[in-house]
Amino acid sequence: MQNDLTLALPSASTMDTLGGFDAMAPASSGKILDGKAKAAIVVRLLLNEGADIAIEELSDKMQAALTQQMGRMGLVDRDTLHSVVNEFAEILDNIGLSFPNGLAGALSAMEGKISRQTERRLRKEAGVRQFGNPWERLRALPAKELAELAEAESTEVAAVMLSKLDTAKAAEMLGHMAGPVARRITYAVRFTSSVTPDTVDRIGLSLAAQIEARPEIAFDETPGERIGAILTQSVAAKREEVLTALDEEDEEFASDVRKSIFTFAIIHQRVSMIDVPRIIRLVPQPDLVTAFAFAFANGEDEQESAEFMLSNMSGRMANNIRDEITDLGKVKTAAGEAAMSAVINVMRELVQSGEMELRVQNEEEDGDT
Repeated sequence: MQNDLTLALPSASTMDTLGGFDAMAPASSGKILDGKAKAAIVVRLLLNEGADIAIEELSDKMQAALTQQMGRMGLVDRDTLHSVVNEFAEILDNIGLSFPNGLAGALSAMEGKISRQTERRLRKEAGVRQFGNPWERLRALPAKELAELAEAESTEVAAVMLSKLDTAKAAEMLGHMAGPVARRITYAVRFTSSVTPDTVDRIGLSLAAQIEARPEIAFDETPGERIGAILTQSVAAKREEVLTALDEEDEEFASDVRKSIFTFAIIHQRVSMIDVPRIIRLVPQPDLVTAFAFAFANGEDEQESAEFMLSNMSGRMANNIRDEITDLGKVKTAAGEAAMSAVINVMRELVQSGEMELRVQNEEEDGDT
């Protein structure tokens, strides 16, 4: 075990460098230090400087060896410290690239880059722990999925799960649960003080196994969301034709599709006032003028959306656009729908990039009931 400790210090190249120390080398004080002693000196120095070293990722045997070595060190003179640090810095300076330790680290680094099937096969063939840190896998899930997972478990397991999440994700998860269920789980956290680390680890592995056991699906969006996105880009006549047919075939599916359709007519219902300036900066003004002119000549909802956007931009720009609308006159249907699509496309891009969020339809009415 002469150099096991120095070779296994985890993660950053700074720690990997400790493995490059000579097994036996003289320090400036004349003493002979082995690799473990040098590792202990460097770790102690880094800890004193407030560095975050993932020592807990070492095996129990190596953690114990490091701790025991540090206990044997006593005082280290300044010359010895400088000698070890200089040697460490020289080795660190020569590192060009650092790879993760072992297959487990390599699989973690390649997560999301290789197929799920390949990852599972490699883990199985090598006997690597299937999920690495299962709680990291669980923390990456959307809050809604975490809520569904917790509701399917016992209250005690759900309480442990809630305790292992960061506070923001835990709060978001509770928000997706029915009130009585959320209250029952939060109360159960009171009884988690005696839960052991092994129990938490087993719970994490069990939950992660459930996630991994789910069959892979080809589409991220629901069928309603996919059809809604397509119909959003369709001309109005075709959109209404398809929706009418869906109403006759499957009213529930048609309702899901309608919730996912974003058209010019519902801008005033789903766009926040503060997002209007961001939208108009990205839409060419000729498209805005054409879209608004076409909207004012059509249904009440389109008119409300145009007026909503005009009332939430600068007064000078709104007046200029109104003047251009008057000068433009009647807009052909094809040109009007194309201009409206240009506005909608900008909004969709902002939503997809996370720069803006759409309000839930009729949220004000829901809040009043």
